[in-house]
Amino acid sequence: MAATPQNPAASAPRRKVSRHRGEGQWAMGHFTPLNGNEQFKKDDDGLNVRTRIETIYSKRGFDSIDPNDLRGRMRWWGLYTQRKPGIDGGKTAILEPEELDDKYFMLRVRIDGGRLTTQQLRVIGEISQEFARGSADVTDRQNIQLHWIRIEDVPEIWNRLEAVGLSTTEACGDTPRVVIGSPVAGIAEDEIIDGSWAIDEINRRFIGSKEFSNLPRKFKSAISGSPLLDVVHEINDIAFVGVEHPEHGPGFDLWVGGGLSTNPKIGVRLGAWVPLAEVPDVWAGVIGIFRDYGYRRLRTRARLKFLVADWGAEKFRQILEDEYLERKLVDGPAPAEPLQRWRDHVGVHRQQDGNFYVGFAPRVGRVDGTTLAKIADLAEAHGSGRVRTTVEQKMIVLDVTEDQVDSLVEALEALDLTAKPSPFRRGTMACTGIEYCKLAIVETKARGSALIDELERRLPDFDEPLTINLNGCPNACARIQVADIGLKGQLVLDDRGEQVEGFQVHLGGALGLEAGFGRKVRGLKVTSEELPDYVERVLKRFQAEREDGERFAAWASRASEESLS
Repeated sequence: MAATPQNPAASAPRRKVSRHRGEGQWAMGHFTPLNGNEQFKKDDDGLNVRTRIETIYSKRGFDSIDPNDLRGRMRWWGLYTQRKPGIDGGKTAILEPEELDDKYFMLRVRIDGGRLTTQQLRVIGEISQEFARGSADVTDRQNIQLHWIRIEDVPEIWNRLEAVGLSTTEACGDTPRVVIGSPVAGIAEDEIIDGSWAIDEINRRFIGSKEFSNLPRKFKSAISGSPLLDVVHEINDIAFVGVEHPEHGPGFDLWVGGGLSTNPKIGVRLGAWVPLAEVPDVWAGVIGIFRDYGYRRLRTRARLKFLVADWGAEKFRQILEDEYLERKLVDGPAPAEPLQRWRDHVGVHRQQDGNFYVGFAPRVGRVDGTTLAKIADLAEAHGSGRVRTTVEQKMIVLDVTEDQVDSLVEALEALDLTAKPSPFRRGTMACTGIEYCKLAIVETKARGSALIDELERRLPDFDEPLTINLNGCPNACARIQVADIGLKGQLVLDDRGEQVEGFQVHLGGALGLEAGFGRKVRGLKVTSEELPDYVERVLKRFQAEREDGERFAAWASRASEESLS
């Protein structure tokens, strides 16, 4: 047959035609799984693994666990395998998952809004002592993580947690993770609006529901009505930030698309004001966009921040209004900048009702089960039944009468839980690190704690607010890019040319006041052993070169490379 305008293929060479699958966006009709993670989620919803844990794995033991459950679906219930002891950081990216897996788990207890009763805290402490070798870490997302958990013990742990209203549901996995909130919601004297109802309503309606149990990747949420901007709203997938609308009164400014890891992005404002009663619906609309339009082809581009960056704020808001809310949102003002650097609520502060709350600083979030139980006991002994966790790895006891404050502060001090910490104790955070994390390259918790001691000894008069964040790998769980001094774990060469644990240094990151990412000086890396010397040297140069009232981040952005080395 001759070629004709109606049949051009007749003269063209034959070729294989494949359908373009794009980014794997469901809303574009692309439902075929494009990677192993998407396949196992399609095969079986992650929430369904609980039944197998309770009826099969807990009875037959670790070796009976299906690999797709072990390294995938079990995260939907807060369970990650932890790192096998003795594997150095140089092998992190070389070994297969089964070679890195220990036969124990990290279990993340979900604590939305950081809100705990003393009874709940005591139960977590008891579980830690009985099932987790005493381990417990307060995270920078208000959760508490336990280690050394055996699969055989998980059903009993769930029973005890759920008996006091706690859960591990969707604490990990491609799900809506914990909704962080102001730890002083409903009690702070300066609060703009209390977002607690919205956090509760989101949990009641959506957490554990299959409506949002298969997302492209994790989804991080924050809601706070504090003028301190105390939930790191700039680096969440969605954030509701308390503002006062000139016509409609107190409500929330809506932010989307923040996140760190290896491609950090500051969230963007949609310019929309949301009243408290509408927060759950707007939250559902935004996460619905992520579920339907989010990129599912590459895991490295499967966070909401990439979609927001590609679409822009205007298109994102239009899709939200037209396709998900079916109404227009009210335009609203941006939040005011906070009046202080510290946003962790550490110290003694008056509540709305005339009582006081007392915030205190564990060392880099590391506590233990015995200490958690003692904190519960101390709170109750001083008339309180409520405690809180913060996004800075700190804790708070609420509802303390004025005549009990000094006694509580003294009792906490005896547990090495100071309410009057140095800037170094107050501002140093660390991720889990190589001790337990399969992604880590270096140790962080002990290193951070030792650094605090060294800096307190060497610079006893340093009194500027300062954040020092240590991360065991590039994934930024400890928020290295937005710290004054951010330390990204990696293997470096020492002065003898030997490969040792160390850090790449980021300087001058910030949130709240002039939010932005830290500066990387070319070739600036430091070994773990040299870390105290390096930080001392840089802080002394800051003190010598700073202008009146200048913050470390501002100085670091203009300082010479020589001053930062």
